[in-house]
Amino acid sequence: MECFHCKGKMVKAHAPFSADRDGYHISWESVPAWVCTQCGEALFEENEVNKKQKALQQIDFETTALSSKRA
Repeated sequence: MECFHCKGKMVKAHAPFSADRDGYHISWESVPAWVCTQCGEALFEENEVNKKQKALQQIDFETTALSSKRA
């Protein structure tokens, strides 16, 4: 696979991922991904993207529940 950014070689490895959401910041240190050996750009496969989205949706739900209890 070729990197979309620099055209370097992509290899299966792990990469960090973080997200800033309304009310919190979350980061995962090691998510399976295709990582460029030249520039370090990470490409996450659909399965990993779906898992991250599901986790963020659950955290969004819990964050909303916590915030509504303060009011």
